[in-house]
Amino acid sequence: MMIELRENERKILLALQRLGGRGHVDQIIEISGLAHAAVMRAALSLLTKKMIQINEQKQTVVALSEEGKSHAKKGLPERRLISALMKLGGEASVKEVFEKSGLENKFLTIALGWLHRKEWASAKEGELVLDPKWKTKEPPFGADEKLLSLLHPKGSQIVEDLDKELKETVSILSSRNLAEIKKQTLRVLELTGTGRQLVKRGIKLVEEVSQLSPELIVSGKWREVKLRKYNIEAPVARVWPGKKQPYMKFLDDLTAKLVALGFKEMTGPLVELMFFNFDSLYTPQDHPAREIHGVYLIESPKYGQLDAHYTIPLKNVKATHENGWKTGSKGWEYKFSVKEAKRLMLRSHGTAQSARTLLSEGLEIPGKYFSIARCYRPDVIDKIHLTEFNQVEGIVVDESLTLRDLLGVLEKFAIEVADADRVKFRPDYFPFTEPSVELVAYREGYGWLEFGGSGIFRPEVTLPLGIKVPVIAWGLGVDRLFMMKAKIDDIRYLFSQDLDWIRHKELT
Repeated sequence: MMIELRENERKILLALQRLGGRGHVDQIIEISGLAHAAVMRAALSLLTKKMIQINEQKQTVVALSEEGKSHAKKGLPERRLISALMKLGGEASVKEVFEKSGLENKFLTIALGWLHRKEWASAKEGELVLDPKWKTKEPPFGADEKLLSLLHPKGSQIVEDLDKELKETVSILSSRNLAEIKKQTLRVLELTGTGRQLVKRGIKLVEEVSQLSPELIVSGKWREVKLRKYNIEAPVARVWPGKKQPYMKFLDDLTAKLVALGFKEMTGPLVELMFFNFDSLYTPQDHPAREIHGVYLIESPKYGQLDAHYTIPLKNVKATHENGWKTGSKGWEYKFSVKEAKRLMLRSHGTAQSARTLLSEGLEIPGKYFSIARCYRPDVIDKIHLTEFNQVEGIVVDESLTLRDLLGVLEKFAIEVADADRVKFRPDYFPFTEPSVELVAYREGYGWLEFGGSGIFRPEVTLPLGIKVPVIAWGLGVDRLFMMKAKIDDIRYLFSQDLDWIRHKELT
């Protein structure tokens, strides 16, 4: 059977012949003179023709950092220090040894630490004293210095090719910022039985022309050259078309669903007033959530302004906090600070937008409103917590609302938006809702996950804002909704820059 080979394919087969039938891509590039992309294109074509096999090997490569290169030339800080100490007789002040070594200031503490760790010398009351066993000879090179010397001329080294001692030393150099470690994939091409037979019979290198030039046509040389055939079945590199980031696509789809259900979108600023974030929601001004560990406070300017439109609501909220006003409550029984109500902060929950909406002139009763709000809270970042997160906030304003309506909305969210299999509701507490409910949902193969809180706004919230009908409200962690839907167990992946994950993650 005749196999049609193109020029670059012939070059690769000839290169593999010189390499004994097997070689990695860099070797083939060097022998063939082809660019990396040309080698890989031709290799994929030869793979489909069963002329070669392509094997991948995962490798770890260690290379010196800039600081490591400097120490490879001058010696490690502790080596320079011990050499200076020996020249000074084995005992001298730290200052003397330091000056004698010519060491840079930033490396002194490091050098002293490693001198002690390697048991070369000890420091006592500002004096450096050489360990007795090194009185007559300088300490021999350790594995770290051997690895430095090995890496210095080569530039980099494959970790798997090192002996056991040097392999264990790689992490030490890395921890000292003297070396950088990275993973790479080595592609090795190997002739198959068919390929070996073809090479054995002999391959003639024929120059091909990929396109006709005016010179070839005018001179008539086009009759003599071999024109490269266009192979429409040739494999090509995979192309990744542009698409929305998976999580952003989810948020856009969620917005579209809520709008289709008749919800109107609420908006509000990221830098919020305490009045909307806490005071209007009947959260006392001495509540722990307002502390620096609970919210991000704005340093400058510290205070904002409340428009004249909010004068009466502010007065009503103040009275409600102090004595309950007309709500039937005793309030929190403290002196409310109007100045504190104007304190600026980063929005800590989406409910601040609900408060603004209830105070807006365009509020419709009955009405349904939602927002997907970016919120900020100080937190320890881990697989389920970030310092900034999104909440899907919603309120429904209607005189006929009950707790059953709220539970129905929450169940619909969990099942239709997060693809949950089951939901549970737990009693909860918030200063601004009563009753209060926490939503917990379960998905097969994923487990249970808490989504957030909800409830019916208390009269202490609605009446001061001029609302005389029930308002059901919820603030759910939309980040976690997506985690369950996409079966992700680490919230940091939502904002990942991992192109491989973004490319392969299907858009749900």
